Amino acid sequence: MVGVLATIRIKEGTADEFEPIVRELMEQVSANEPGNVFYSFFKSRDEENTYKVLEKYVDDAALEAHGKTSHFKELGAKMGAFMAGAPEIQRLDDV
Repeated sequence: MVGVLATIRIKEGTADEFEPIVRELMEQVSANEPGNVFYSFFKSRDEENTYKVLEKYVDDAALEAHGKTSHFKELGAKMGAFMAGAPEIQRLDDV
């Protein structure tokens, strides 16, 4: 299994536009990516305008396939309009 922890910071006052895109992306990943085990966004309680994305895939190939899907490309571009910089990505291994 392969895990990902992504930190996304958004521009002040854009959560109402950002969050519907996030919900759609979670639905698309769940419905269309059999190699994905878990994919969920969480809004930080401690850091304003910050979201954490927790992801788990069956293997590296499934993670790579995720980034190539049309829904990720389309919705990721829409999310980008509200982001305050590039996401911080951590790749994790199961123990």
